[in-house]
Amino acid sequence: MKKIEAIIRHFKLDDVKDALNRRGIKGMTVTEVSGFGRQKGHTEMYRGAEYVVDFIPKIKVEIIVTDEELNDIIDTIVTTARTGQVGDGKIFVSEVKNAVRIRTGETGDPAI
Repeated sequence: MKKIEAIIRHFKLDDVKDALNRRGIKGMTVTEVSGFGRQKGHTEMYRGAEYVVDFIPKIKVEIIVTDEELNDIIDTIVTTARTGQVGDGKIFVSEVKNAVRIRTGETGDPAI
């Protein structure tokens, strides 16, 4: 099993969620996060004063998938979330040793 963490733009969340649902993903966790990469933040004006916004608001989507699903799901996220502009986000993949469904006690792939 693998854990996919995708950091994407806010306005792409519904498109990514719908595309993943069409691919058969049964669940995901979505968190509002802030950070920066190459985008490096930006400056804004408030009441005539300029200030720097260091952290850019993003959405983090977390999904646990089987090893067989991994590449298809990553391709789906990349295709759906891409705008071609700096700040489209990143995807991180981690190994998951086990998963347990609390309600039934199922473990491993069936627990996803």
